Amino acid sequence: MTDDKIDLNKLSTLPPDDVKEKEIREKTVELLQQLKDFQAKLYAQAKYAVLVIIQGMDASGKDGAVKNVFSGVNPAGCRVKSFKVPTEEEQKHDFLWRVHRECPEKGMIQIFNRSHYENILVPSVYKLLDKDVIKKRFGAINAFEKLLKDHDTIIFKFYLHVSEKEQLERINERLTDPMKRWKYQEEDIVETRHREEYMRIYEKIFRDCNEVPWTIVPSDKNWYKNYCILHTIVKELSRYDIRYPHEY
Repeated sequence: MTDDKIDLNKLSTLPPDDVKEKEIREKTVELLQQLKDFQAKLYAQAKYAVLVIIQGMDASGKDGAVKNVFSGVNPAGCRVKSFKVPTEEEQKHDFLWRVHRECPEKGMIQIFNRSHYENILVPSVYKLLDKDVIKKRFGAINAFEKLLKDHDTIIFKFYLHVSEKEQLERINERLTDPMKRWKYQEEDIVETRHREEYMRIYEKIFRDCNEVPWTIVPSDKNWYKNYCILHTIVKELSRYDIRYPHEY
């Protein structure tokens, strides 16, 4: 979790030493079934919406998290949106316009693979906007997420925390693995040069965009990353009255 003095460089990207991979994988199977059950009830009940925001550096495992964490849910009740560079139409609107359109209706799970936080990260790192404009965006995002919460949207925000060594290995792997070659972009290498700057902006986001708390996930090991995300989601959904309409 996060606090006011978060320092990503001091947080481990690896599982705790006492964690056993075999046990975690077994628990993950159980959690996948629990999430599947929750999703079926969410869809039938149509009382709550669920928004899952996944952020992280390039090659931190966002695509893999989407694929593996939600592998058991019914596609009819789950959608994924990846936010790319804004289109010409999107640039003519406020920065949250394209995001709000993709938010889930009640009964649905919506996953954001990257999100509205890119509209703070990129302009901050590349100095594309004045600091006052960036500051207003922080406020707009807090108000936006509060609005969603007030209308029965359960929000999860995950930052996938990967080490620089692991990040570079994964990017280089995209050059040698035919199954991953399509993911490689020269821009990824350029972005790694700004790693420290991105981390400082993320730390500010954790502090100032905390209307919904962030979960920082150690992500050097995919099996542990997937478990942490699943565990967080299932544990939180257990706090809500999610059931089939005929259950009393």
